[in-house]
Amino acid sequence: MKINILASGSGGNCIALRNNETVVLIDAGIAKTKIEKRLLEVGIRPDTIAAIFITHAHKDHTKGLPLANKYKIPVFASKGEWKEIKSVDEDLANILKMESVVLSYEICGDFARYIEIIPFAVHHDAFEPYGYVVQTKDMKVSICLDTGHIDSNMLEAMKDSNVYIIEANHDPKMVEASNYPNSVKARILSDVGHLSNKQTAAALQKLVRGKGEKIYLTHLSSKNNMPSLAETTVVHALYKKGLKPGVDYEIEVV
Repeated sequence: MKINILASGSGGNCIALRNNETVVLIDAGIAKTKIEKRLLEVGIRPDTIAAIFITHAHKDHTKGLPLANKYKIPVFASKGEWKEIKSVDEDLANILKMESVVLSYEICGDFARYIEIIPFAVHHDAFEPYGYVVQTKDMKVSICLDTGHIDSNMLEAMKDSNVYIIEANHDPKMVEASNYPNSVKARILSDVGHLSNKQTAAALQKLVRGKGEKIYLTHLSSKNNMPSLAETTVVHALYKKGLKPGVDYEIEVV
C-alpha cells in the first residue's frame, strides 16, 4: 500500500492510500482544486478514487468534498457526522456504522486482493467522529487524527499496524502561554480536543514493537507546537522502550 499525505494540520487534512489500482481518501479538508492538483502530483487521477472516508465534519476535514460530486465518488461517514455534511450529493452519501467496508475484492491465483477500511470511535468535539484502520492482506495502516485522548479500545484497534498516522497537535505549555481565548485553550486541552505530544508518545510507546513500523506525526499546531519538539518527545518515549529511530522504526513529521 502506498501512502501520500496530501495535507495535514488546521489548514486541512487529506490522506491518499493506494493499493494496486484502488485509491481511498481519508478526509478531504482542502479545496477541491488543491486535492486534484496534489493527487496528480503523486500520480493519482482523481477519477480513479474508489471512496472517501470522513473522520468528522469539521471544515478542515470536509472542505473539498465537492470533489465527490464531480467524480461520482462514494463518501462514507458516521450517521452523526452527516448532520453537518451538506456538500455531498444524496446518491453518494453512505452512513458508516461500526463495521468494516471491503473495496476491490479480487481473487488472484491462490490469494485474495482487497482493501478493507475499519472505523473506530475517537474522542473529539464532533457528533460521532471516527479513526480508521486501512488494511490489505499484507499491511495495516492506522489513522488517528483529531482526538482528545486515546483509550484502550483505540489501542486495541490500532495494535500491530505497520504504519501509524497520528496527530501530535500541541505542547500544553505553549497552549497555556498562547494568546488564544481561555475557551479555546480549554477546548484544545480537553478530553475531546487534540492530542498533546506526550499523549501521542505514550500511545506509540504502547503500540510500536520495533518491527520497522513507520510513524507519521500529523495535525501539528502551527502556533502551539514545533516539529522538532513533537519528534523528540516521541523518540524519547520509544527510547525508554529500547527502540531507536532508523533502526527499529521510522518517524516523519508532516
